Amino acid sequence: MTQQTRYEESRAVGEQAREREWARPSFGKQLFLGDFRLELVHPAPALPDEAAKRGEEFVRAVRHFLDGHVDPALIERTGQIPDDVVKGLAGLGAFGITIAEEYGGLGLPYLYYCRALMLVGSYSPALATLLSAHQSIGVPQPLKLFGTEEQKRAFLPRCARGEISAFLLTEPDVGSDPARLATTAVRDGDDYVLDGVKLWTTNGVIADLLVVMARTGKKISAFVVEADSPGITVRRRNTFMGLRGIENGVTEFSGVRVPAKNLIGREGDGLRIALTTLNTGRLSLPATCAGNAKWAVRIAREWSNARVQWGHAVGRHEAVATKIAFIAATAYALEAVMELNCRLADDKRNDIRIEAALGKLYASEMGCRVLDELVQIRGGRGYESAESLAARGERGVPAEQMLRDSRINRIFEGSTEIMHLAITREAVDAHLSAAGELINPDASRQERAQAVKRAGRFYARWLPTLVAGAGTLPGGYAAFGPLAAHLRFVERTSRKLARSTFYAMSRWQGRLEHRQAFLGRVVDIGAELFAMTAVCVKAEGDSADLGRRPYELADTFCHQARLRVDTLLDRLWHNTDARDARLAGYVLEGRYDFVEEGVLDPSIDGPWIGTPEGGENVRRKIT
Repeated sequence: MTQQTRYEESRAVGEQAREREWARPSFGKQLFLGDFRLELVHPAPALPDEAAKRGEEFVRAVRHFLDGHVDPALIERTGQIPDDVVKGLAGLGAFGITIAEEYGGLGLPYLYYCRALMLVGSYSPALATLLSAHQSIGVPQPLKLFGTEEQKRAFLPRCARGEISAFLLTEPDVGSDPARLATTAVRDGDDYVLDGVKLWTTNGVIADLLVVMARTGKKISAFVVEADSPGITVRRRNTFMGLRGIENGVTEFSGVRVPAKNLIGREGDGLRIALTTLNTGRLSLPATCAGNAKWAVRIAREWSNARVQWGHAVGRHEAVATKIAFIAATAYALEAVMELNCRLADDKRNDIRIEAALGKLYASEMGCRVLDELVQIRGGRGYESAESLAARGERGVPAEQMLRDSRINRIFEGSTEIMHLAITREAVDAHLSAAGELINPDASRQERAQAVKRAGRFYARWLPTLVAGAGTLPGGYAAFGPLAAHLRFVERTSRKLARSTFYAMSRWQGRLEHRQAFLGRVVDIGAELFAMTAVCVKAEGDSADLGRRPYELADTFCHQARLRVDTLLDRLWHNTDARDARLAGYVLEGRYDFVEEGVLDPSIDGPWIGTPEGGENVRRKIT
């Protein structure tokens, strides 16, 4: 077979793949293509009555347990979740919420998994992290998706009973670039032998089971590993700015033997397993962010009524009122994003890669802003710790703790910057794939002609909508009442966003991938449009029981979001990106080292990136 033939065949396969994607479009992908497909998310898929009933019962049981058996202040003060709390949650089935009943789990929909996490996260973010790390990225999720029947029967019942699992990917010198992974797994008879060091192993200090990513030759593979295997040493338990109760450590593997039957999928499937696991794993972060935001609404309301200045409750002063409105409207929107993504995941008919990533990105950023505004409303009391407040006789509101705890959400499971790139690959690559050699400056005339034909077929399905806005939801948006104008804004703006993206491709061609600030704004606009859609869908559904109140929240949120979108659209083309990049280069070269004069560095001496040396094993067992 000639190289040209192979080239043409690969092109044909690519075209067929794109055709299959169009047969199963995702709402998020279509949104970035300028094709507003509201029917994909409205009405939001409903759950069977029996599943909903069991889910409600479980959430009530969790609420009762938290209220009667968990002291969040104790967890913050001691930096440790008590063993009896872990065992109590295990008794409720909280470690197997989405594990099928045939494997000993509760078999509940993602919606109730996330509602439970929203509840737990509002009370103790560290406890929510323990549960989500175990189920979202630990052993249960990759085995559900890629495990053999033998592996599922061997490990899932243990996870459901409360044996804690952890996910080990990051290394001291490897973060978001797993291609540089150094941990190795070498086949030796019926076993693999693992060697390496893993960093930031959430749950790793107390885990019974580990999912470990290791290099098998030139590729990366995934393994289920018993945490008490000879050769595994937890070198230290890390401490952080927030989430003081999490059991996060540094784990070393030295000649650890793992049965070959514990390989998940095939050799080389590790990255695919990790990335696919994160699609649903990312559902947990919007849940905890929504829980934090909903708690913030309550504290903002109660404090702003109780605190009086200049003859009025502080909430009646416009400077504070605008912050309260932002907190309340955003809290409702974050819950809407969480619920919509969960319903799409439970429905199983849609590809939710983009939606899950947008939800994680948006919730982590906006949730952090909500808690920052709460601290500002509380003033000095917002900055003071709950323990200190209580010690001097006031209500111990942990606003500063919640803000510290939430800060990690912008880094967990893909930092904001990495999420921008990931969403870009999923969403904008649809444009890039269609254009092909059309934007390749090195393409031949023949390749460009072929690219024009391919792009024409690709865009033909939605180009009339992109250009003229022809056709939307049958019957328009009348069912959404006062929110209809916001949905029309989403529709128009999605087309404008698609046109801007296509123009950027023609302007920068292959250099577009290096315009990360531009692409980040494209993603942020898409995230705002997605949140606006989700909140309108939720408000329309909630209005049957709650009347006009959901519309009021959604309407205010959409007006706030529209202002943010307008700013982002303007900054697509009017910004200081080039100047910033040039200045940053000068900073890195030391051109402005005089700016650093006149200060002292309080950092403790040591290498920027290092590996802990020997010491005792600090792994502990839940007893």
